[in-house]
Amino acid sequence: MPEREYNVAKELREWFRSAGRIVVVGVGNPIRMDDFVGLKIVRDLRGKVDSDRVMLIEAETVPENHVQKIIGFKPTHITLIDAAILGLKSGESRLVDPEQLEDFPVFSTHMLPLRIFCEYLSEATRVKIGLLLIQPEKTDFGEGLTHDVVESAGRITSILAEELKKPMVSRQ
Repeated sequence: MPEREYNVAKELREWFRSAGRIVVVGVGNPIRMDDFVGLKIVRDLRGKVDSDRVMLIEAETVPENHVQKIIGFKPTHITLIDAAILGLKSGESRLVDPEQLEDFPVFSTHMLPLRIFCEYLSEATRVKIGLLLIQPEKTDFGEGLTHDVVESAGRITSILAEELKKPMVSRQ
């Protein structure tokens, strides 16, 4: 049976359907080419989302430095955006549960492995955590994203901007 085509827009719509307060964390290294993608998306979202409902964090390679800020915001959902070797075409993305990280050989330029960071954050916040992972083409030292990753970042930024403009789901 052929694998169904993955639709990141549909997955993100579903992910944010029950969201109240959201933290979006861009993770990556600005001098490792496509590893910068998570930071780029967060930067491009600035001014396009409701800052009372959505906290944007440019965590670079040390997302653990932002734990207290994340906890203090009292989110219902935390979304981390990062480059990861997923075995896909460059620029392709997946929204995954942190527990699925063991299924992927995730490339990391971060001080603390993302899986351990997510486990700690999950224990500390008891909220939903999702990883939006994007397949890089190049993670060599250097600046600038490759063509496919730039296009992917633009699409994802548009999807997120649209989803994060929607009103907060009321809690009854």
